[in-house]
Amino acid sequence: MKNHLKALRAERGWSQADLAERLNVSRQTVNAIENGRYDPSLPLAFLIARTFGLAIETIFDDE
Repeated sequence: MKNHLKALRAERGWSQADLAERLNVSRQTVNAIENGRYDPSLPLAFLIARTFGLAIETIFDDE
């Protein structure tokens, strides 16, 4: 699943570690999501969306 996580994170000046801390996951998990190697669980996807104040569909693209 494609996503815009890296760009959104960069816009806010957050490192992968910063975002990982906010999401209570490892930096490696953030890296894997950003690079499309891992699709987050639905609860994690909702948490990511809430963290950025955006709809899930704005962050993740199923195409």
